[in-house]
Amino acid sequence: MSLLVVGLSHRSAPVSVLERASLAAETQAKLLQDTLAAEPATEAAVLATCNRIELYADVDKFHAGVAELSTLLSQHSGVGLDELTPYLYVHYEDRAVHHLFSVACGLDSMVVGEGQILGQIKDALALGQELHTAGRLLNDLFQQALRVGKRAHSETGIDRAGQSLVTFGLQQLAGGADVSAWAGGKRALVIGAGSMSSLAAATLARTGVAEIVVANRTRARADRLVEILGQGGTAARAVEMAAVSGELTRADVVVSCTGATGLVLTAEAVAEALGVAFDDAAEAPAAPLAPTAELDQHAAWVENGSATAQERPVRRATVPAQNSGPARLALLDLAMPRDIDGAAHRVDGVRLVDIESLAEASADAPMAADVDQVRTIVADEVAAFGAAQRAAHITPTVVALRTMAADVVAGEIARLDGRLPDLDDKQRAEITQTVRRVVDKLLHAPTVRVKQLASEPGGAGYADALRELFDLDPQTVAAVSRADLNDPNRGRS
Repeated sequence: MSLLVVGLSHRSAPVSVLERASLAAETQAKLLQDTLAAEPATEAAVLATCNRIELYADVDKFHAGVAELSTLLSQHSGVGLDELTPYLYVHYEDRAVHHLFSVACGLDSMVVGEGQILGQIKDALALGQELHTAGRLLNDLFQQALRVGKRAHSETGIDRAGQSLVTFGLQQLAGGADVSAWAGGKRALVIGAGSMSSLAAATLARTGVAEIVVANRTRARADRLVEILGQGGTAARAVEMAAVSGELTRADVVVSCTGATGLVLTAEAVAEALGVAFDDAAEAPAAPLAPTAELDQHAAWVENGSATAQERPVRRATVPAQNSGPARLALLDLAMPRDIDGAAHRVDGVRLVDIESLAEASADAPMAADVDQVRTIVADEVAAFGAAQRAAHITPTVVALRTMAADVVAGEIARLDGRLPDLDDKQRAEITQTVRRVVDKLLHAPTVRVKQLASEPGGAGYADALRELFDLDPQTVAAVSRADLNDPNRGRS
């Protein structure tokens, strides 16, 4: 296994860089195809969320792989390599497995324990399978990551350590009040109909809002979401994106999470909807005098180990001061790059919470014993995954050895037929079975033992030793590996 991951996240890069480096769906597909075409990589998968962009690959050369993956991320994100490099982190082999498993458990999320990342990992795997860039290693890795994440959520109380970004964002908008009491009876506008927007709509429905309006670029998806909300008894309707400005005048709460590359709501549009003046040139109010929070504190629960590229803490600006008094319009921006102009917080009567302010607020989230329990699960699963991969690495060699032994038995029985043509069928069958039993007994203990040894750290060399000792044909071993890789039932759960 030569697994390499190169990426950046809210832990290593400021929001401004993450926004510019975000990858649209079609860009992700092109990135995977170009990664597979690169010399060091034989498999590739990309995990792109609102607060992380990570490129996974099976490489045959570490340094060349790091250089190539970094360059590809730069080219497809549009952020210059010199600017991007200081924010990139690198994990290799077991450390890369540890990183993905930690991500899957929510230990590396802005809000520790949130479960949305599992859906995003599943989407990353599906894209790699669809484009045939995810082979045996990455299929096994991502499938196992999903199982580890589900195990963490089912066996521990990691959900209590944090909430989804939607829930956490609504809590921030409520300003400490009970979310249901705060949201009850309000009109909500949800912009976007993807997974995060759908979660936001469902969460708002549970809080008891009076109405949910869904606006989306593709009307059919908005209609589908409205249909689902209606089945739950929530008053909901779908509108075109062109109707957002009009709906904004009637909304009390707006949640936006689209894949747009530009702003969906400008500060001027927000001000116009509220019927207030907005001076874009006006100087923003001073931020509260409070110490800034570093995101590495929030992620201190995740053992980072020996990253081979710079992974430094990022000091964020404090959350912008909000207008005093009750908010006439509450805005929750969960998109990356952002959908809502950050200057909207300066509009009278507006309260804005976005990804950056959520990172600030979650930095001081209380640690729980459940986090330590999840870390233990991750460590155990990393060890098990490594052992399984090492054992799987020697399996084609063992199969090739047994195939060679079977060929030898068949050849010797054929020679015996030539020397003793008078043997009847019963005698020939008995001799054949005896020879096969002898060979099987001779090979049983060594092959079982070599699989055990190969599963231990440093056991990768046993396959080479077996091939050398028995003079196995490398093409036969490779053919077994290809047959295993092309098994349509492999990697399906």
